[in-house]
Amino acid sequence: MKLWSESFKDGEPIPGEFAFCVIDPAAHVAMSSNRNPHLAWSEAPAGTKSFALICHDVDVPSRGDDVNQEGKTVPADLPRVDFFHWTLVDLPANTQAIAAGQYSSEVTARGKPGPEIGGGRAGRHGINDYTGWFAGDGDMSGDYYGYDGPCPPWNDSIIHHYVFTVYALDVERLPVDGKFTGAQVREAMQGHILGEAKITGTYTLNPQVAAK
Repeated sequence: MKLWSESFKDGEPIPGEFAFCVIDPAAHVAMSSNRNPHLAWSEAPAGTKSFALICHDVDVPSRGDDVNQEGKTVPADLPRVDFFHWTLVDLPANTQAIAAGQYSSEVTARGKPGPEIGGGRAGRHGINDYTGWFAGDGDMSGDYYGYDGPCPPWNDSIIHHYVFTVYALDVERLPVDGKFTGAQVREAMQGHILGEAKITGTYTLNPQVAAK
C-alpha cells in the first residue's frame, strides 16, 4: 500500500491549521483551526473489505510533572508513550481518500459526537486521548471522538512525531463498540490486517525547538 498527504510531506512539519494549538508569543499557545489533514492511499491488497485509520503521537511524556510549567523543561531523556489523536474504522473498501477538514474543522469544547459520524458519512470514530487529558477540566471535559490535532507541551525539549497509519482489513466491521479507543482498535485488528501504510508528520509548540 501507499499513503500520502497533500497537507504535509512524510517526515516534515504539520502546518498549524491541522493542529489543536499553535504557538502564541504571549500565552505560549492559542487554539488553532484543528482541521484533519488530507490523506489518500492506493494499492490496497486483494480481499480488502474495509479500512481503519489511526493517528498517534509517539513522543508524549510518560510523566506530567514538568509539562507546561513555567521555568521548567520536559527533558529529552524522559520515557515517552503513545497518545492517540484519531481512530477511524469501517471505512468502505472503495474509499481512497479523506479530504482536508472532512471530519474536523475546529476545536470543539467537550469533544465532537460519536461513534457514528453522521451526515451520511460511512465509518465510526473512536475516542482520542484528549478525553483523558481534559477529564478534570470544567470547561473542556467530555468524550473526544474523531480527530483532534497536535498540542504537545510548549516546554518540551524534543519535537513530536505524529504517525498516520491506514490499515486494509479483511472485515467490513471491526468488532469494537461504544467508546472504543486506539488501543482497543489495535487489538481488534490483530489477525485481520491485509496491508498497511504510514506517513509521519512533526510538530512542536516550543519556539526554541521550532527555530531549529
